[in-house]
Order: sequence, then C-alpha cells, then structure tokens
Amino acid sequence: MMIIGLTGSIGMGKSTTAAMFREAGIPVYDADAAVADLYVKGGAAVEPLEAAFPGVTRDGAVDREALRQRVLGNDEAMAKLNAVVHPLVGKDRIGFFERAKAANADIVVLDIPLLFETGGHANVDAVVVASAPAHMQRERVLAREGMTEARLDDILKRQTPDAEKRARAQFVVDTSQGLDHARAQVREIIAVLRDPLRRPARVVEPK
Repeated sequence: MMIIGLTGSIGMGKSTTAAMFREAGIPVYDADAAVADLYVKGGAAVEPLEAAFPGVTRDGAVDREALRQRVLGNDEAMAKLNAVVHPLVGKDRIGFFERAKAANADIVVLDIPLLFETGGHANVDAVVVASAPAHMQRERVLAREGMTEARLDDILKRQTPDAEKRARAQFVVDTSQGLDHARAQVREIIAVLRDPLRRPARVVEPK
C-alpha cells in the first residue's frame, strides 16, 4: 500500500484536492478533521489541553479561538500544544490504516497541512503539493471571515514556503486553473502511481 502525503499552504486548494482523491476512490485521512474531533465535547484532547492551557475549554469542548490566542506567536506554547495533539492524531491514524488495509486499498492519502514542518514527509512514499500563485492564495484566504493581513502573514511565517514545497514534492497540483483542470491532474497522479514503469523513485528519504 503506497502512502501519499498531500500538503499545501493555506489557501492553496489542498482540501479541494483531497476531495478529488476521495472522489476517485482513494482513502483519504484528514488530519484537520481528526483534530476537530479531538476538540469536541468528550474529545480526547479536551482534558489535557485544559490542563496545559487553563481556560481554553467551554461547555466541555475546546474553544478553538481561545486556544489560538494562547499559542499565536508563541513557539513554546505551540510546542506544548503539539505535544498533546500529535500523539492523539497518530493513534487515530493507525485506525485509518487498518481500515484501508482491510479494504485492500493500494493507495492512501494523508491530508496533512504541516507535512514538511512536522517531518511527516519522511514517512510517506511520495508527496503531492497543492499550489497556486501567491496573489490568488492571498485573495482566497483574505475572503475568509475573520481573516486579516496580519493573521495571514503570521500563518505563512510558520509554513514552509510554497516554492520549497513544490521543489521537494514528486507531484504538484495546480489549483489555479479551475476544478476540471485540477481533477485531471489528480487522475493522472493516480495513474502514474499505479504504473510501475511511470512511478517516480521515492525521493523523500526517512530521517
């Protein structure tokens, strides 16, 4: 079973690209959705995050905005957050792999926003990056409710630059030319991965 890491900076169309892999019958693990499940009432991250950051929960669930305010621009707080969340996500991911194996999947996709930043690229067989021009990225993100230039700039400072991601990936999906164009790229990536004569050598070496 080939493990493909899908990533992309904020506003680059990663989630839309993940949906296209899913539409093509490829199991996709959504790390953001897994984290969201950990934050809801009764979620596994609620109690440990309240212990680490008193006051960030409300009505038995994590208040994501309150948590964001506590860790924004604070590397030590971010490391503390990751120390709580990452092991829980890892446990959830094991269940995903077990289900995919039982379904005889030949390819799975891990949709991970911070794939390079967390070193997760070392654990996949190939990387797919969703990308678009910087001006389009900013337009998309600033159209979101509550987003500001300052907040976007802070997010981008914490993400590997798009140019570096594209250079380190085996595949790039250009999301700037419409859904049909992106969907065709996804189909071609799947075809290449399933063809031993066209499949690229694994260039993401484990640490």
